Amino acid sequence: MDKIKQIEAFVNAAEKGSLAKAALGQGVTPVMLGRRIDALERRLGIKLMHRTTRHLTLTERGTVFFDQCKKILDELDQAEKMIGEGLNKATGHLIVSAPAAFGRKHVAPHAPAFLAANPDVKISFNLSDQVVDLVREGYDLSIRIGGTIDPSLVAVNLYSNHRVVCAAPDYLQKHGVPKNLKDLSQHNCLTFNLQGGQQRGWHFRESNKTVIIRTTGNLDCNDGELLHRWCLEGYGLAWRSTWEIQSELASGKLVTVLDDYALPNYDIMAVYPQQRYLPLKTRLFIDHLKTTYMQTDYWTQPH
Repeated sequence: MDKIKQIEAFVNAAEKGSLAKAALGQGVTPVMLGRRIDALERRLGIKLMHRTTRHLTLTERGTVFFDQCKKILDELDQAEKMIGEGLNKATGHLIVSAPAAFGRKHVAPHAPAFLAANPDVKISFNLSDQVVDLVREGYDLSIRIGGTIDPSLVAVNLYSNHRVVCAAPDYLQKHGVPKNLKDLSQHNCLTFNLQGGQQRGWHFRESNKTVIIRTTGNLDCNDGELLHRWCLEGYGLAWRSTWEIQSELASGKLVTVLDDYALPNYDIMAVYPQQRYLPLKTRLFIDHLKTTYMQTDYWTQPH
Protein backbone atom coordinates (compact mmCIF):
# COMPACT_ATOMS: atom_id res chain seq x y z
CA MET A 1 0.00 0.00 0.00
CA ASP A 2 1.27 3.50 -0.89
CA LYS A 3 3.01 5.15 2.07
CA ILE A 4 1.75 8.60 1.08
CA LYS A 5 -1.87 7.40 1.04
CA GLN A 6 -1.39 5.92 4.50
CA ILE A 7 0.03 9.16 5.84
CA GLU A 8 -2.70 11.24 4.16
CA ALA A 9 -5.35 8.99 5.68
CA PHE A 10 -3.81 9.38 9.14
CA VAL A 11 -3.41 13.17 8.90
CA ASN A 12 -6.89 13.75 7.49
CA ALA A 13 -8.50 11.55 10.15
CA ALA A 14 -6.61 13.38 12.90
CA GLU A 15 -7.61 16.78 11.51
CA LYS A 16 -11.27 15.86 11.03
CA GLY A 17 -11.56 13.93 14.31
CA SER A 18 -13.62 11.29 12.51
CA LEU A 19 -12.99 8.51 10.03
CA ALA A 20 -16.31 9.22 8.31
CA LYS A 21 -15.53 12.92 7.74
CA ALA A 22 -11.99 12.19 6.58
CA ALA A 23 -13.17 9.43 4.23
CA LEU A 24 -15.74 11.77 2.69
CA GLY A 25 -13.03 14.36 2.01
CA GLN A 26 -10.79 11.76 0.33
CA GLY A 27 -13.57 10.13 -1.65
CA VAL A 28 -13.19 6.67 -0.09
CA THR A 29 -15.20 4.62 2.40
CA PRO A 30 -14.50 4.80 6.16
CA VAL A 31 -13.55 1.12 6.03
CA MET A 32 -10.90 1.76 3.37
CA LEU A 33 -9.53 4.73 5.32
CA GLY A 34 -9.39 2.64 8.48
CA ARG A 35 -7.45 -0.07 6.66
CA ARG A 36 -4.86 2.44 5.53
CA ILE A 37 -4.34 3.66 9.09
CA ASP A 38 -4.16 0.03 10.33
CA ALA A 39 -1.47 -0.69 7.74
CA LEU A 40 0.48 2.39 8.80
CA GLU A 41 0.37 1.37 12.49
CA ARG A 42 1.47 -2.20 11.64
CA ARG A 43 4.34 -0.92 9.54
CA LEU A 44 5.51 1.44 12.31
CA GLY A 45 4.80 -1.02 15.09
CA ILE A 46 3.06 1.61 17.27
CA LYS A 47 -0.46 2.74 18.11
CA LEU A 48 -1.11 6.16 16.59
CA MET A 49 -4.72 6.76 17.60
CA HIS A 50 -7.57 5.35 19.65
CA ARG A 51 -10.69 4.94 17.53
CA THR A 52 -14.38 4.49 18.27
CA THR A 53 -17.34 4.59 15.91
CA ARG A 54 -17.88 8.30 16.59
CA HIS A 55 -14.57 9.72 17.72
CA LEU A 56 -10.81 9.29 17.65
CA THR A 57 -7.91 10.63 19.71
CA LEU A 58 -4.18 10.63 19.07
CA THR A 59 -1.79 8.79 21.32
CA GLU A 60 1.25 10.65 22.66
CA ARG A 61 3.47 9.18 19.96
CA GLY A 62 0.70 9.69 17.43
CA THR A 63 0.68 13.43 18.19
CA VAL A 64 4.42 13.69 17.53
CA PHE A 65 4.09 11.68 14.33
CA PHE A 66 1.13 13.84 13.18
CA ASP A 67 3.17 17.05 13.45
CA GLN A 68 5.96 15.59 11.32
CA CYS A 69 3.59 14.11 8.75
CA LYS A 70 1.73 17.42 8.40
CA LYS A 71 5.01 19.19 7.59
CA ILE A 72 5.90 16.53 5.03
CA LEU A 73 2.56 16.84 3.25
CA ASP A 74 2.76 20.64 3.26
CA GLU A 75 6.24 20.55 1.73
CA LEU A 76 5.08 18.04 -0.89
CA ASP A 77 2.17 20.30 -1.77
CA GLN A 78 4.54 23.27 -2.05
CA ALA A 79 6.87 21.32 -4.36
CA GLU A 80 3.97 20.35 -6.62
CA LYS A 81 2.76 23.95 -6.83
CA MET A 82 6.24 25.19 -7.71
CA ILE A 83 6.50 22.64 -10.50
CA GLY A 84 2.99 23.54 -11.63
CA GLU A 85 4.06 27.16 -12.02
CA GLY A 86 7.10 26.10 -13.99
CA LEU A 87 9.43 27.48 -11.27
CA ASN A 88 9.66 30.90 -12.89
CA LYS A 89 6.30 31.24 -14.62
CA ALA A 90 3.54 33.08 -12.80
CA THR A 91 -0.03 31.91 -13.35
CA GLY A 92 -3.48 32.40 -11.85
CA HIS A 93 -5.79 35.16 -10.66
CA LEU A 94 -4.17 37.88 -8.50
CA ILE A 95 -6.64 39.87 -6.37
CA VAL A 96 -5.25 43.16 -5.04
CA SER A 97 -6.58 45.81 -2.65
CA ALA A 98 -5.15 49.34 -2.55
CA PRO A 99 -6.10 52.82 -1.28
CA ALA A 100 -8.27 54.59 -3.86
CA ALA A 101 -6.10 57.54 -4.91
CA PHE A 102 -2.80 55.71 -4.53
CA GLY A 103 -4.13 52.67 -6.37
CA ARG A 104 -5.34 54.75 -9.31
CA LYS A 105 -2.00 56.53 -9.70
CA HIS A 106 0.65 54.11 -8.52
CA VAL A 107 -0.64 50.53 -8.53
CA ALA A 108 -3.16 49.84 -11.29
CA PRO A 109 -1.22 51.78 -13.98
CA HIS A 110 1.68 49.34 -13.59
CA ALA A 111 -0.46 46.25 -14.16
CA PRO A 112 -0.23 46.25 -18.01
CA ALA A 113 3.56 46.08 -17.97
CA PHE A 114 3.43 43.27 -15.40
CA LEU A 115 0.86 41.35 -17.46
CA ALA A 116 2.94 41.77 -20.60
CA ALA A 117 5.77 39.96 -18.82
CA ASN A 118 3.40 37.45 -17.18
CA PRO A 119 0.65 36.73 -19.73
CA ASP A 120 -0.81 33.79 -17.76
CA VAL A 121 -1.83 36.03 -14.84
CA LYS A 122 -5.13 37.88 -14.45
CA ILE A 123 -5.38 40.82 -12.00
CA SER A 124 -8.43 42.22 -10.22
CA PHE A 125 -8.22 45.45 -8.19
CA ASN A 126 -10.35 46.78 -5.37
CA LEU A 127 -9.48 50.45 -4.90
CA SER A 128 -10.91 51.65 -1.60
CA ASP A 129 -9.77 53.56 1.45
CA GLN A 130 -11.41 50.94 3.67
CA VAL A 131 -9.02 48.39 5.18
CA VAL A 132 -10.08 44.95 3.93
CA ASP A 133 -9.82 41.60 5.69
CA LEU A 134 -7.44 39.79 3.34
CA VAL A 135 -8.17 36.26 4.50
CA ARG A 136 -11.93 36.52 4.92
CA GLU A 137 -12.47 38.45 1.69
CA GLY A 138 -10.05 36.38 -0.38
CA TYR A 139 -7.38 38.91 -1.34
CA ASP A 140 -3.88 37.82 -2.33
CA LEU A 141 -2.30 41.17 -1.61
CA SER A 142 -3.02 44.59 -0.15
CA ILE A 143 -1.07 47.80 -0.68
CA ARG A 144 -1.20 49.88 2.50
CA ILE A 145 0.31 53.17 3.60
CA GLY A 146 1.34 53.34 7.25
CA GLY A 147 -0.80 52.06 10.06
CA THR A 148 -0.57 49.00 12.28
CA ILE A 149 -0.17 45.62 10.59
CA ASP A 150 -1.90 42.58 12.08
CA PRO A 151 0.68 39.99 13.27
CA SER A 152 -0.99 37.33 11.11
CA LEU A 153 0.10 39.31 8.02
CA VAL A 154 3.48 39.82 6.36
CA ALA A 155 4.46 43.37 5.35
CA VAL A 156 7.08 44.18 2.71
CA ASN A 157 8.32 47.77 2.54
CA LEU A 158 7.98 49.12 -1.01
CA TYR A 159 9.03 52.74 -0.48
CA SER A 160 9.94 55.03 2.40
CA ASN A 161 7.23 57.60 3.04
CA HIS A 162 6.18 59.98 5.81
CA ARG A 163 3.40 62.44 6.61
CA VAL A 164 3.90 66.20 6.44
CA VAL A 165 1.78 69.31 6.77
CA CYS A 166 1.73 71.36 3.58
CA ALA A 167 0.05 74.38 2.05
CA ALA A 168 0.09 76.57 -1.03
CA PRO A 169 2.41 79.62 -0.80
CA ASP A 170 -0.60 81.94 -1.23
CA TYR A 171 -2.30 80.49 1.84
CA LEU A 172 0.82 80.89 3.97
CA GLN A 173 1.30 84.46 2.76
CA LYS A 174 -2.25 85.37 3.82
CA HIS A 175 -2.47 83.42 7.09
CA GLY A 176 1.11 83.04 8.25
CA VAL A 177 3.36 80.05 8.75
CA PRO A 178 2.67 77.85 11.82
CA LYS A 179 5.79 77.63 13.98
CA ASN A 180 4.69 74.92 16.40
CA LEU A 181 1.85 72.43 16.87
CA LYS A 182 -0.24 74.83 18.96
CA ASP A 183 -0.37 77.21 16.00
CA LEU A 184 -2.51 74.68 14.08
CA SER A 185 -5.54 75.82 16.07
CA GLN A 186 -5.29 79.18 14.30
CA HIS A 187 -5.39 77.66 10.81
CA ASN A 188 -7.97 76.17 8.47
CA CYS A 189 -7.10 72.46 8.34
CA LEU A 190 -8.39 70.28 5.52
CA THR A 191 -9.19 66.83 6.90
CA PHE A 192 -9.97 63.36 5.64
CA ASN A 193 -13.27 62.30 7.20
CA LEU A 194 -13.61 58.60 6.33
CA GLN A 195 -14.37 56.50 9.41
CA GLY A 196 -11.14 56.05 11.34
CA GLY A 197 -9.55 58.91 9.40
CA GLN A 198 -8.13 62.32 10.31
CA GLN A 199 -11.13 63.57 12.26
CA ARG A 200 -9.45 61.91 15.24
CA GLY A 201 -6.50 64.24 14.76
CA TRP A 202 -3.18 64.59 12.98
CA HIS A 203 -0.22 62.60 14.27
CA PHE A 204 3.21 64.13 14.92
CA ARG A 205 6.48 63.39 16.68
CA GLU A 206 7.39 65.69 19.56
CA SER A 207 10.17 64.95 22.08
CA ASN A 208 10.46 61.42 20.59
CA LYS A 209 6.79 60.72 21.31
CA THR A 210 3.79 60.49 19.03
CA VAL A 211 1.22 63.21 19.78
CA ILE A 212 -2.23 63.70 18.28
CA ILE A 213 -3.44 67.22 17.52
CA ARG A 214 -7.15 67.80 16.98
CA THR A 215 -7.60 70.19 14.08
CA THR A 216 -10.47 72.37 12.91
CA GLY A 217 -11.48 73.69 9.52
CA ASN A 218 -14.41 74.47 7.25
CA LEU A 219 -13.73 71.77 4.65
CA ASP A 220 -13.40 67.99 4.99
CA CYS A 221 -14.15 65.02 2.75
CA ASN A 222 -13.50 61.31 2.26
CA ASP A 223 -11.50 61.73 -0.96
CA GLY A 224 -7.75 62.28 -0.77
CA GLU A 225 -7.50 63.73 -4.27
CA LEU A 226 -10.04 66.43 -3.46
CA LEU A 227 -8.13 67.39 -0.30
CA HIS A 228 -4.98 67.55 -2.40
CA ARG A 229 -6.70 69.90 -4.86
CA TRP A 230 -8.11 72.13 -2.13
CA CYS A 231 -4.64 72.43 -0.65
CA LEU A 232 -3.17 73.41 -4.03
CA GLU A 233 -5.91 76.01 -4.45
CA GLY A 234 -4.97 77.65 -1.15
CA TYR A 235 -7.95 76.74 1.03
CA GLY A 236 -5.93 75.55 4.00
CA LEU A 237 -3.30 73.27 5.48
CA ALA A 238 -3.34 69.55 4.67
CA TRP A 239 -1.66 66.55 6.28
CA ARG A 240 -0.48 64.50 3.34
CA SER A 241 1.92 61.69 2.48
CA THR A 242 5.14 62.63 0.72
CA TRP A 243 4.34 60.20 -2.14
CA GLU A 244 1.38 62.39 -3.08
CA ILE A 245 3.00 65.82 -3.11
CA GLN A 246 6.58 65.23 -4.30
CA SER A 247 6.07 66.84 -7.70
CA GLU A 248 4.31 69.91 -6.21
CA LEU A 249 7.07 70.32 -3.63
CA ALA A 250 9.68 70.19 -6.39
CA SER A 251 7.82 72.82 -8.44
CA GLY A 252 7.07 75.08 -5.45
CA LYS A 253 3.29 74.75 -5.79
CA LEU A 254 3.23 73.38 -2.23
CA VAL A 255 5.44 74.09 0.77
CA THR A 256 5.86 71.94 3.86
CA VAL A 257 5.61 73.40 7.37
CA LEU A 258 6.28 72.00 10.85
CA ASP A 259 8.90 69.68 9.34
CA ASP A 260 10.54 69.11 12.73
CA TYR A 261 7.32 67.41 13.86
CA ALA A 262 6.72 65.30 10.73
CA LEU A 263 5.61 61.73 11.33
CA PRO A 264 8.18 59.26 9.93
CA ASN A 265 7.73 55.57 9.14
CA TYR A 266 4.46 55.94 7.28
CA ASP A 267 5.78 53.68 4.58
CA ILE A 268 4.15 52.17 1.51
CA MET A 269 3.85 48.44 2.10
CA ALA A 270 2.72 45.28 0.34
CA VAL A 271 0.81 43.11 2.82
CA TYR A 272 -0.24 39.48 2.44
CA PRO A 273 -1.36 36.62 4.73
CA GLN A 274 1.33 34.52 6.35
CA GLN A 275 1.75 31.28 4.43
CA ARG A 276 4.35 28.61 3.83
CA TYR A 277 4.14 29.04 0.09
CA LEU A 278 3.88 32.52 -1.44
CA PRO A 279 2.50 32.18 -4.99
CA LEU A 280 4.89 33.36 -7.65
CA LYS A 281 2.26 35.75 -9.09
CA THR A 282 2.18 37.60 -5.74
CA ARG A 283 5.95 37.71 -5.24
CA LEU A 284 6.63 38.94 -8.77
CA PHE A 285 3.99 41.67 -8.57
CA ILE A 286 5.50 42.91 -5.30
CA ASP A 287 8.94 42.94 -6.92
CA HIS A 288 7.50 44.76 -9.95
CA LEU A 289 6.06 47.57 -7.81
CA LYS A 290 9.17 47.88 -5.68
CA THR A 291 11.43 48.15 -8.73
CA THR A 292 9.13 50.77 -10.25
CA TYR A 293 9.01 52.89 -7.10
CA MET A 294 12.79 52.85 -6.74
CA GLN A 295 13.35 54.36 -10.18
CA THR A 296 15.16 57.70 -10.14
CA ASP A 297 12.73 60.65 -10.06
CA TYR A 298 9.65 58.39 -10.15
CA TRP A 299 7.91 60.26 -7.33
CA THR A 300 8.65 63.73 -8.69
CA GLN A 301 7.10 62.98 -12.07
CA PRO A 302 3.42 63.86 -12.69
CA HIS A 303 1.11 60.83 -12.66
